[in-house]
Amino acid sequence: MTGAGSAGRSGKSWKEPCLLPVFLKLHGRKVLLVGGGRTASTKLETLLGTGARLTVVAPEIREEICRPGVWIRRRPFEPDDLNDAWVVVTAATPEVNRQVEAAAEARRIFVNAADDPLAATAFLGAVIRRADVAVAISTSGRSPALAALLREAIDALLPDEKEAGSWLAAAEVLRAKWQASAVPISERRPLVLRVLNELYGNRDGPDGIAALPPLDRSAQDFRGG
Repeated sequence: MTGAGSAGRSGKSWKEPCLLPVFLKLHGRKVLLVGGGRTASTKLETLLGTGARLTVVAPEIREEICRPGVWIRRRPFEPDDLNDAWVVVTAATPEVNRQVEAAAEARRIFVNAADDPLAATAFLGAVIRRADVAVAISTSGRSPALAALLREAIDALLPDEKEAGSWLAAAEVLRAKWQASAVPISERRPLVLRVLNELYGNRDGPDGIAALPPLDRSAQDFRGG
């Protein structure tokens, strides 16, 4: 296989396929976490909010990982640990990460490998949450630090939890009405922008700093989903 940006036999440059951004419903489903150190502990914090059935496997496991409802296996990883798993997150040594990736690939299970993109088939983005609104930023595993910086920059532009909740509530009511009356999606977006602009208005931000411009000014550039 030729590398990204190199020329193939046809003379055309080959480009790395893009990733598919997706949000997974893991509630009640088994997720395996391989590793018991500080990085694994951080990954566990993210996974706990999903409601998944969590199993942690590693010879040594930090005490903060041992929580109610989390199955602990103090031993090396075994391929059978993947039985019934939907996703596996590994935060171990490169050698263990490769073992996990190979076993998971054979079972068609996606792997997120902390700071080890060569052993990963899935990447966890830097996430911003407001109510049920989530924004995730990914660099395809190339620079988690850059993703974190972008998250901080975007986070400063978004409304607070209460206001985001009001936006979502209004949009949800409108969506139900439009679905019932078969309003095309292409016609819904400008209408949502108009309603959100009424909610947002031209209020000043903290310390008298001007808030974001009214949403309808950027309606022509809106491509949200």
